Amino acid sequence: MTEPFDFNKALKAIQSGQAISGKDGVLAPLIKQLTEAALEGELDSHLADDVLPNRKNGKSKKTLKTSEGRIDLKTPRDRAGTFEPKFIKKHQTSVSDEIESKILSMYGRGLSYSDISEHVAEIYGISVSTAAISAITDKIIDTVKAWQQRPLDSHYPFVWLDAIHYKVRTQGHYESRAVYTILGLNLEGKKEVLGLYLSESEGANFWLGVLTDLQNRGVQDILIASVDGLAGFPEAIQTIYPKTEVQLCIVHQIRNSLRYVGSKHHKAFIVDLKRVYQALNKEAAESALDELDEIWGEKYPIVIQSWRRKWENLSIYFRYPEAIRKVIYTTNSVEAVHRQFRKLTKTKGGFPSDNSLLKLLYLGIENASKKWTMPIRNWNLTLSQLSIFFEGRLDGAIDL
Repeated sequence: MTEPFDFNKALKAIQSGQAISGKDGVLAPLIKQLTEAALEGELDSHLADDVLPNRKNGKSKKTLKTSEGRIDLKTPRDRAGTFEPKFIKKHQTSVSDEIESKILSMYGRGLSYSDISEHVAEIYGISVSTAAISAITDKIIDTVKAWQQRPLDSHYPFVWLDAIHYKVRTQGHYESRAVYTILGLNLEGKKEVLGLYLSESEGANFWLGVLTDLQNRGVQDILIASVDGLAGFPEAIQTIYPKTEVQLCIVHQIRNSLRYVGSKHHKAFIVDLKRVYQALNKEAAESALDELDEIWGEKYPIVIQSWRRKWENLSIYFRYPEAIRKVIYTTNSVEAVHRQFRKLTKTKGGFPSDNSLLKLLYLGIENASKKWTMPIRNWNLTLSQLSIFFEGRLDGAIDL
């Protein structure tokens, strides 16, 4: 049996010059006793709650690396083998594993390096430099790269695309970089970020590379893509996925229109514009657009011209029933992901590299995706409607 920790003896050892911390420090035996006591307490609680006959079954030895050096522990076991300790997990060999996990968790919630260092000092009583925190978070870069190259599903009914911009240090100075997020809705009706792509500028060549990447990772077909007027995207998608319909975001179009309308006319203009995008069908919407032109065309010709020029892609959603319209007429779904990104990055003025930006956004996706466990509302109905509107496109991908 382990001899109880003698505080008087420990005090004398400290007074005689023995180190408090470290492998041979005074605290090492105390940490060992507290850890073993915690494990015993966990097992007692487990046995008390176990509905099946069970009992203690001796102890096993393991060595645990801590900030105070290596500690030889005697970990308790149960006869049934159902005991899963939480304080020191079965295969855990280092307290630093837990600390690294906590550091990644805090980093993934947007805390700065200095804040993380302070929290670690408060919780564990150890000092972690910003360089060490950076090294720890850099460990997920390989995970990010593997995630970027992972295989994807063969069919995605809906895909949303949008961009968010950050300052990234390049060749000694900061430049604006666009991060394009591609969010898909899979055949189970669940959201999935298909990829993050960094680019200094968009265009047909850029989007051709992105869409080729999706194809190489297994995506055979996309039914409808909702985008925010991405330059070059409609041309590029026709090359890789020629049957995909491209719906421009109505909400973005409205916002852009109001920029060119005098503030004193906003209320009246919106009333007339609603008759266009809230129409029951495309024919009614086009009649309302003609009326909008008659009322406001002379005063705000650039706005009306924009709607007419983009009408083919703005009006795609009128072909479908309400369940599908709600999903495709706006890019709000991917903008919700970007709101999560902004929470994480609001304290960051800029990023020292592409990798430093991507690893934080990846952790943001990990946090956001924890909520994407259920299909969107009325998904079974929506999928049935899609199988009719896109006859044959989903054959083999779903079992109806």
